[in-house]
Parts: sequence; structure tokens; C-alpha cells
Amino acid sequence: MANHIVLFEPLMPANTGNIARTCAGTNTELHLIEPLGFSTDDKYLKRAGLDYWDKVKITYHPNLPAFLETLQANDELYVVSKFASRTYTEADYTDQNKNHYFLFGKETTGLPENFMRQNEEKCIRIPQNDDHIRALNLSNTAAIVAYEALRQQGFPGLDKTHTYENDKLK
Repeated sequence: MANHIVLFEPLMPANTGNIARTCAGTNTELHLIEPLGFSTDDKYLKRAGLDYWDKVKITYHPNLPAFLETLQANDELYVVSKFASRTYTEADYTDQNKNHYFLFGKETTGLPENFMRQNEEKCIRIPQNDDHIRALNLSNTAAIVAYEALRQQGFPGLDKTHTYENDKLK
């Protein structure tokens, strides 16, 4: 079982860099669906990801259909959208025989409407006050969903505690 964050045509390098850092810290694989709105050599992308890029498994896909073709019959796809009627906490991410893919749309326009309509049963939402904002920040949203999946899975492969040389609590 593995968790995967999938970004559809991301536009903002800082968001992608922050998400890559979250992926490095959670053993989550990152998938980027092209076209990207920035160069992967972008200094803001590198700064946001700090020096963790070598700790992230990244797969590039030329388009959404190409990504979808890589999914296996036993893989679980979740489409993260403010338009969903089911919350992200209602989904069950505990099946250890499945890979869990969390697909996020482009920062400005989300995912294509026809794709959303065809996959409505796969859509999950983070509750928010829709009267105050259009959407939560992409990197925050990815972290919220990833950590809920990890919480349900018992945080596999993650340090729940750690002792540091200069531990401030010891």
C-alpha cells in the first residue's frame, strides 16, 4: 500500500514545492500531470521543497488520460474538490492492498468539469466556509488529506516520537 498525491497542471511553484516536502516527510509519492505552470528548475519550487527533493519519488505524466492509464484495477482514486458532497473523513483509506491516489486540480480552475461529473462518486471535500473563501490553499489541502489517510493507516513508516541531540523537551 502506498499513498500518492497527484497534481493536475499545477501553476504555482511554491505550492508544488511545499507538497513535495510533505511527500518527503510522509513517504507519499508525488505525481505531476503536465503541462506545469513553471519550470522544475524554478528557484521558488526548489526553495519551497528545500533540500528534500532527493527524498521524493516524482512521476511526470503528459496529461490526465495518461495518468489514468497507469492506475491498476485495485487502486483507489479520490478526487479532492470543493464541489464534492462527501467529506474526506468519510472515506476509508485503511485497505492495505490498495494504493490510494489523491487527485488535486489546478489552483485556478480545478479539474475539468466533464471529468468531475464522470467521477462524482470518487470526490471528497474538506469542509470550509464557502461564504468567506473560494478554496483552501492547495499545499494545505494536500497535507490535510494526506495526514488523514496516514492517521487511518496508523502512520506507517513514520516516527511518532523522536529523540534529538539537543531535544528541547528532555
